[in-house]
Amino acid sequence: MNSYVNMGVGAFLGTVFVLMSVSIASEGIFHSEVPEKEGFAIIAEEGASDAGAGATAEVEVDIKPLLASADASAGETVFKKCASCHTVDKGGANKVGPNLWGLVERPIASHEGFAYSAGMKTFAEANKTWTYDHLSFFIEAPKKHVPGTAMGFAGVKKPDERANLIAWLREHADTPVALPSATAAAAPAAEGETAKPAAEAEAAKPATEGEAAKPATEGEATKPATEAAPAP
Repeated sequence: MNSYVNMGVGAFLGTVFVLMSVSIASEGIFHSEVPEKEGFAIIAEEGASDAGAGATAEVEVDIKPLLASADASAGETVFKKCASCHTVDKGGANKVGPNLWGLVERPIASHEGFAYSAGMKTFAEANKTWTYDHLSFFIEAPKKHVPGTAMGFAGVKKPDERANLIAWLREHADTPVALPSATAAAAPAAEGETAKPAAEAEAAKPATEGEAAKPATEGEATKPATEAAPAP
């Protein structure tokens, strides 16, 4: 081994020694103990978080009362958002989505020649047809109403726009499905309110008759005692 090799090895070992010494010295000089108690702690309030989540929760709207006054012609304008993926004419071709002729009350995931996603097929097993409610919820938020659907549409958020769109789609059928009555949902409640006072009147009737009969009964009970009293 020549002198150059010896010098190189010595320089290397010396460098390693110096680096280790500096590291050990730095650790001793700058080392700090972990505090036993944090200077301050950030605590998230669960109640505030829950309140915020509740405030942003979406409320599903019953579309049926809105359909009675929906503007089908305005629905054609809303359909422009869907036209890139769907056709609506009879016998129209499937595109990214299936043709929508006769969509209202059509069996879900049933249009011939279209390959439906696994999520839509699963949804169809539990929900047989495209009712007005299912259409409204799906058009509002496809992935929320049908988890796993391949439909990437953001949704139509305004209830009146959805009602107009569904009313327009309804007309594209051999025999359009009847619109739900606007008063159908309110009728049971109205009947219940009408029946309530009548029921209360019936319940109160025996009590009223009983109150009226009470003085007469007491009078009958005291009559013999008056007659039995000796004359002065």
